[in-house]
Amino acid sequence: MPIDAERIEQLRADLDTLSEQLADVALDLLHQAMRDPDPKASPSARDEKLVTRARRSVEKADTLLRQIEASH
Repeated sequence: MPIDAERIEQLRADLDTLSEQLADVALDLLHQAMRDPDPKASPSARDEKLVTRARRSVEKADTLLRQIEASH
Protein backbone atom coordinates (compact mmCIF):
# COMPACT_ATOMS: atom_id res chain seq x y z
CA MET A 1 0.00 0.00 0.00
CA PRO A 2 1.64 3.28 -1.10
CA ILE A 3 2.14 6.12 1.32
CA ASP A 4 -0.22 9.03 0.69
CA ALA A 5 2.31 11.88 0.70
CA GLU A 6 -0.41 14.51 0.85
CA ARG A 7 -1.91 12.92 3.96
CA ILE A 8 1.50 12.73 5.66
CA GLU A 9 2.12 16.38 4.80
CA GLN A 10 -1.24 17.36 6.33
CA LEU A 11 -0.49 15.37 9.48
CA ARG A 12 2.84 17.17 9.78
CA ALA A 13 1.11 20.53 9.39
CA ASP A 14 -1.40 19.55 12.09
CA LEU A 15 1.43 18.48 14.39
CA ASP A 16 3.20 21.79 13.80
CA THR A 17 0.04 23.68 14.75
CA LEU A 18 -0.40 21.54 17.86
CA SER A 19 3.24 22.09 18.85
CA GLU A 20 2.78 25.86 18.58
CA GLN A 21 -0.39 25.72 20.68
CA LEU A 22 1.36 23.66 23.35
CA ALA A 23 4.25 26.14 23.39
CA ASP A 24 1.75 28.97 23.95
CA VAL A 25 0.11 27.08 26.83
CA ALA A 26 3.52 26.36 28.38
CA LEU A 27 4.45 30.04 28.20
CA ASP A 28 1.16 31.03 29.84
CA LEU A 29 1.81 28.51 32.62
CA LEU A 30 5.30 29.92 33.15
CA HIS A 31 3.88 33.40 33.47
CA GLN A 32 1.37 32.12 36.03
CA ALA A 33 4.13 30.37 37.96
CA MET A 34 6.21 33.55 38.10
CA ARG A 35 3.34 35.31 39.87
CA ASP A 36 3.38 32.64 42.59
CA PRO A 37 5.34 33.39 45.80
CA ASP A 38 7.34 30.18 45.22
CA PRO A 39 7.45 29.75 41.43
CA LYS A 40 9.31 26.43 41.47
CA ALA A 41 6.71 24.80 43.76
CA SER A 42 3.78 26.25 41.86
CA PRO A 43 1.26 23.86 40.29
CA SER A 44 1.61 25.96 37.13
CA ALA A 45 5.34 25.20 37.00
CA ARG A 46 4.66 21.48 37.29
CA ASP A 47 1.98 21.69 34.60
CA GLU A 48 4.35 23.64 32.34
CA LYS A 49 6.87 20.81 32.52
CA LEU A 50 4.21 18.29 31.47
CA VAL A 51 2.97 20.47 28.61
CA THR A 52 6.57 20.95 27.44
CA ARG A 53 7.07 17.18 27.47
CA ALA A 54 3.91 16.79 25.40
CA ARG A 55 5.19 19.40 22.93
CA ARG A 56 8.49 17.55 22.59
CA SER A 57 6.60 14.32 21.90
CA VAL A 58 4.62 16.03 19.16
CA GLU A 59 7.89 17.31 17.67
CA LYS A 60 9.30 13.78 17.75
CA ALA A 61 6.23 12.51 15.90
CA ASP A 62 6.80 15.17 13.26
CA THR A 63 10.42 14.06 12.91
CA LEU A 64 9.32 10.46 12.39
CA LEU A 65 6.82 11.47 9.71
CA ARG A 66 9.53 13.53 8.01
CA GLN A 67 11.63 10.36 7.83
CA ILE A 68 8.74 8.58 6.08
CA GLU A 69 8.52 11.39 3.54
CA ALA A 70 12.27 11.30 2.94
CA SER A 71 12.30 7.56 2.33
CA HIS A 72 9.79 7.77 -0.55
